Amino acid sequence: MTQLVRDDVRNVAIIAHVDHGKTTLVDQLLKQSGTFRLNQQIQNVERIMDSNDQERERGITILAKNTAINYAGVKINIIDTPGHADFGGEVERILNMADGVLLLVDAAEGTMPQTRFVLRKALAYNLRPLVVINKIDRPEARCVEVLNDVFDLFVELNATDEQLDFTVIYASGRDGYAKMSLDEPNKDITPLLDTILKYVPKPKGDASAPLQMQVASLDYNDYVGRIGIGRIIRGTISIGQQVVRIDKSGNHAMHRITELFTFTGLGRQPVKSAMAGDIVAISGIENIDISDTIASPEKPEALPQISIDEPTLSMIFSVNNSPFCGQDGKYVTSRNLRERLYRELRANVALKVEDTASPDALRVSGRGLLHLSVLIENMRREGYELQVSKPKVIFKELKGEKAEPIEYVVIDVPKDYEGHAISMLGSRKGEMLTMDTNKNITHFEFKVPSRGLIGLRNRLLSATRGEAVMYHNFYNYEPFKGDIAQRIQGVLVSMAGGEATPYALDSLKDRGIMFVKPGDQVYEGMIVGEHCEQNDISVNVIRAKKATNIRCANAEKGIKLQPPRDFSLEMALEYIEDDELLEITPKTFRLRKKLLTENERRTNKRQAALEPVDATAGRPA
Repeated sequence: MTQLVRDDVRNVAIIAHVDHGKTTLVDQLLKQSGTFRLNQQIQNVERIMDSNDQERERGITILAKNTAINYAGVKINIIDTPGHADFGGEVERILNMADGVLLLVDAAEGTMPQTRFVLRKALAYNLRPLVVINKIDRPEARCVEVLNDVFDLFVELNATDEQLDFTVIYASGRDGYAKMSLDEPNKDITPLLDTILKYVPKPKGDASAPLQMQVASLDYNDYVGRIGIGRIIRGTISIGQQVVRIDKSGNHAMHRITELFTFTGLGRQPVKSAMAGDIVAISGIENIDISDTIASPEKPEALPQISIDEPTLSMIFSVNNSPFCGQDGKYVTSRNLRERLYRELRANVALKVEDTASPDALRVSGRGLLHLSVLIENMRREGYELQVSKPKVIFKELKGEKAEPIEYVVIDVPKDYEGHAISMLGSRKGEMLTMDTNKNITHFEFKVPSRGLIGLRNRLLSATRGEAVMYHNFYNYEPFKGDIAQRIQGVLVSMAGGEATPYALDSLKDRGIMFVKPGDQVYEGMIVGEHCEQNDISVNVIRAKKATNIRCANAEKGIKLQPPRDFSLEMALEYIEDDELLEITPKTFRLRKKLLTENERRTNKRQAALEPVDATAGRPA
């Protein structure tokens, strides 16, 4: 078969560690390539490619996105990928559509855990890498040292000689310039565009051959259903064309293409046909899925499956059954919960949903805590009420042995706190790989069981007064490391329902740190604080001061209380234990015990004492 080379198209993905500037750089490429009209109101908008509220609020990319620009008569398809390890499933399948990658590395931070992860994936696909040393405008930039670190990482990942001969571009995505040498003046972003045209391989494929295309990404529309996004490997596709869908099991089904789009700027452009080398979105194929091959009926040949790493963390999502259920949410039933989770599977391919013994609960597995918390936050904003359990790692059996997921962890702490970091990681079965001190900052690299990372970030920040920086990503499965100590402190549990009073909270201030403030509504079994001891105790936070002929109830207005501890969603998920749940509603979330009454908890504790349970047991994959 003759492989035709297209001069008018380039397909490139942008990969990097979280917050190294991918989306900001894409913004500059869009603006400076003339993609937008002069009268479009985007000039002062940051991170144009961040398309949902959570991406803008968190400042991270969650969903991989396609865009395209035209430069010097060439259409450059750009794929912006997430930088956080929990969304690695987005990165893996997207790389299948590219011929080259821009590897962004922060000029100050250098190579990080996710840099290793995404580069390993890119090299495995044999993609041509272009290294962009970004944020060179930072005062602490160390471009030469970072470039040496990048080269060492390539060698460590067994890059080929051709991949080691990568081109380097120095850039500042925020200020909108790129250059081939640090000595050159700062102008604009065109040196990067010229480098893409020169070094990213041109797509190959025979447009006259039978159609072959693989779905690498999904979108959903209520009117047309699932939309498959992928790259045409060979042949031509057009509206109304009869095609064969070949799924993961090898089953064949006939369909007709009803709509066809290519990407331009921030949107899609309807087209009548597209050819080999183009990245397109198609509709009209019911139940289209990731890795499906779209082929011509004359020669239906399946492409190799796209491999995606399995989930490492699972949680139980259940119907909210607390005394406050139904007060805030619009969707509160098990049917609503089930429909929403299975709808998420239409596009979130790294997610897994399974039934449990209870009809009101589903086991949801994902790539990490952030992956699952983003889903929970989306559901909360859509009006769902639910309860979730403590995150559990997913164990496997390898060579007859119990194995668990291991994370590669990088921690930067002030030198004064390095002892705290070593102690915390050591108690969680962490294995130190490297330790280096530079300018009063100590840099650690560890291998730590995923179980050990649950709750670690909060405690590390507390121990270092908020100065620690921690990143991690999945490393490998290794033999089970043994027991790991969980939360040390017990909790304060409300023994009655009602409104928390200043008088009651003031009398409990010596017992620990409170999670509620005066006026908050509480119910029996709700967790209202952290105990200063290791055991849980029941407390009365609704007790009011009795009025007498000497004192009146208004006398408590002069009480001064410490502000309650405020939890983010991720902090709350890390905090809860096996016998606790996190209640989530559109307006708030509350920590609670699974068994709400004191009598139920005592009875359960006695039964558990009679039946010893292996605390290290995990759910097999």
